[in-house]
Amino acid sequence: MRIVSTDAEGGARLDYEAKREQCHSRGVVQGGFISGWIDAAMTHAAMAKNGPGIVPMTLELKVSFFAPTRPGLEIAEAWLERHGKRTRFYEGHLKDANGTVLAKATSTIRLADMVRAIEASKQATGSKTA
Repeated sequence: MRIVSTDAEGGARLDYEAKREQCHSRGVVQGGFISGWIDAAMTHAAMAKNGPGIVPMTLELKVSFFAPTRPGLEIAEAWLERHGKRTRFYEGHLKDANGTVLAKATSTIRLADMVRAIEASKQATGSKTA
């Protein structure tokens, strides 16, 4: 994975190299990888928009697959669609190197305060470090 760009308006582009080991049959990349790649782009877009003091938490993720994803360069792009006080709505897609949209996704993201999220994690695990 390579972060190509992020912007303060709530956008991000990440490049992935889909590998044959990520394919389930006939050279088609498994949908979980595709979903994760678009989700990561939306998360990076949320971090770019809202700064380092927040933890974006995906509350809902919906992915629609339009065409098979094959091994090679894949481009995940994401952008802020709408925002509320602590909940944001992002959209994104995965394209191949030729620009063909292979999948689209929408996500509902809740913004959590970084300090509170770390403290909650420590309490939940009984750990002294997060």
